[in-house]
Amino acid sequence: MKKAKVIAIIVISILILIIFWQNRGNVEARLLLATITMPLVLLLILVFLLGFVGGLITASHVLRRPKKAQAEQQKK
Repeated sequence: MKKAKVIAIIVISILILIIFWQNRGNVEARLLLATITMPLVLLLILVFLLGFVGGLITASHVLRRPKKAQAEQQKK
């Protein structure tokens, strides 16, 4: 089982490096009124991180609701 995890981590790391290597070119990103020139790989990382943080916030909000409802039901 440990070998499978190590192999999976190595394969995923190699795939990430290939994706980063292929997306080194510059792109123009328009954010509200500003136009920013940055490497595509940086834009991919920023979008991934924004999605990850958004998912964490949403998950914490959704998972917090049932606890409050259970506490109210136990009080009754």
